[in-house]
Amino acid sequence: MKRNLSILIVLVFVSVSFAFGQSEKKAVRQGNKEYKNGEYLDSEISYRTAIDKNPDSFKGNFNLGDALYKQEKFDEAVQVFEDVSNLDIDPKEKANVYHNLGNSLYKQENYAESVEAYKKALKHNPNDMETKYNLAQAQRLLMNQEEQQENDSDGEGDENEEEQDDQQQEQDKDNDGDDQQNQQDQQDEQQEKNEQNEQQQQNISPEDARRMLEAIQNNEQQVQERVKEEKAKQAKIKVEKNW
Repeated sequence: MKRNLSILIVLVFVSVSFAFGQSEKKAVRQGNKEYKNGEYLDSEISYRTAIDKNPDSFKGNFNLGDALYKQEKFDEAVQVFEDVSNLDIDPKEKANVYHNLGNSLYKQENYAESVEAYKKALKHNPNDMETKYNLAQAQRLLMNQEEQQENDSDGEGDENEEEQDDQQQEQDKDNDGDDQQNQQDQQDEQQEKNEQNEQQQQNISPEDARRMLEAIQNNEQQVQERVKEEKAKQAKIKVEKNW
């Protein structure tokens, strides 16, 4: 009885596994049919159904990446192909995975990583002419991209220099304007003083002018007399020491 039960359990397990495998393959075949008809969204759904049945399905995952690529879902396609590249598959299949990964990165204009993907594809299949052609194209565009980035960087430097020159010229203009204004202010101030002196002179009467002149002369005479007195005092107190 126990032996019959064991046989029954094994038969049930085999039947479930067979049905499970058939469901995965059926979903993949359905997806392939839709893919050929250009029904890429429907094929994506079918391939995802196959992957739900068997997450390690190479055909389900690889074809899902192709369906995403056709819909221009390049970010998702890159992720799928990167995951598939980690599966235990033969070199030719791995070369195809890296080739499609390179194509997806190429479409994103991520030429540096696409070049690396194509190189990995050629390591597993060195004679793939299509991969060699795509690699050459990606390398050429990568070079152009790097040159453009370098030119843009130089252009930003030139633009900064021009901006600094403009600022310096504007500052020089402001300084020149300040100097001119200061000179004008000084001229205006001197002119105002001259006008005030002239006005004062015009307001002095002839009698006042005579008195001022006499006062100046008397002051000069007093100064001269004091100088003479000081000289006379110094002559009296001068002492010569004999040693």
